[in-house]
Amino acid sequence: MLDRIGLPSNLLWGYIGLTLFMVGDGLEQAWISLYLVGRGLQVSDASFLLTFYGITVTLAAWLSGVLVQTLGPRKVMLYGLLAFVVGSIGFIGLGMPTLNMEVMIPFYAIRGLGYPLFAYSFLIWINYSSPLEKRATAVGWFWFTFSLGLSVMGPYFSSLALPVMGQINVLWMGCGFVIIGSVLAIYVNKDKVPADEIHPFSMAELLTCITILKRPRIATGLVVKSINGIAQYGLAVFLPIYLAKFGYSQTEWLHMWSAVFVVAIFANLFFGFFGDKFGWRNTIMWIGGVCYAIVLMLVWLTPQYAGHNVYLMTFVLCLCGVTMAGYVPLSALFPLLAPDNKGAAMSVLNLGAGLGAFLAPAIAGLFYAPLGAGGVLAIYAGLYILSAILTPFLKTPDEIEGQVVLKGKTV
Repeated sequence: MLDRIGLPSNLLWGYIGLTLFMVGDGLEQAWISLYLVGRGLQVSDASFLLTFYGITVTLAAWLSGVLVQTLGPRKVMLYGLLAFVVGSIGFIGLGMPTLNMEVMIPFYAIRGLGYPLFAYSFLIWINYSSPLEKRATAVGWFWFTFSLGLSVMGPYFSSLALPVMGQINVLWMGCGFVIIGSVLAIYVNKDKVPADEIHPFSMAELLTCITILKRPRIATGLVVKSINGIAQYGLAVFLPIYLAKFGYSQTEWLHMWSAVFVVAIFANLFFGFFGDKFGWRNTIMWIGGVCYAIVLMLVWLTPQYAGHNVYLMTFVLCLCGVTMAGYVPLSALFPLLAPDNKGAAMSVLNLGAGLGAFLAPAIAGLFYAPLGAGGVLAIYAGLYILSAILTPFLKTPDEIEGQVVLKGKTV
């Protein structure tokens, strides 16, 4: 039954373990900066702490693919667990009681290495061990369980536990979720990666995450993936300010933004299935590229014409959650662009996710003052049209050689 719905039964415990790991990792994302500032930390110090954390997350995401390619996913996931636990001990146990920044910064950075090494290694494992004809659906299940733990169950558990346990104890509780999830995904999960997918460890092999960018299709894919997350990370920067001009409160904004991600986790499943049926590139190009661009302009136009209408604005924003899921098949397509170096290709995919998180607020910061929300959203929309134009060039070597892939359907 699991295989029929595109969830690989051989990786079931990995998916369950990933969900629990991301619950533990996502417990503090909605309140950690407010808590630290409330205890007396300067806003600038809290921002620097989170910025440094983001840098290490991006670095770990970039390296995860080549590490899996040389060490295997199980070992790299174990390193992710160790980084999370060591970082948590230093951050929670040594740094937070006295708000000692010299201790908090390095240990929170080490903690930040944890989830990319764990989660993205499992994503690569899925690409190694799931059938090609259902791979986009299997990847959709990855993003479903990833987001379910990080963005839904983690914050919800915090909302219940914080009044009872307090912030420090909730953070320690998060370590418990992470450890249990890791045991399930690493040890209870008995699936084995094909031996020919693991390359001998060497410095040259590690550097393939850089040298592979010489391949035009990989470089093009990096641009597409970087565009993928721009609206997700950018809207949160300026959209609440824009909507406030039309009478939307902070509470209304938070409720609407939460609804976006609830919709997105189910859309991830749908467009994984949709991509397997109607083509991976078609889904990325039309849903993720063209439709997302149209929706972003609707985000700007809706308050202009409808004013303060929470239900209509929520509906339009939820369309962002639907269309962002159009990029789900990209995680299945990317390793096929370099079948001889799948791990290195996935490293570039993960790098693109990190670059999107940096580029989105930068664009908003540069252009919001001179151009307003409409101008920034137009730039974002233009970038998504660019990704739609570039997507047809993401052809696999087999397709370039004229071979039939996926029973004649374009991926």
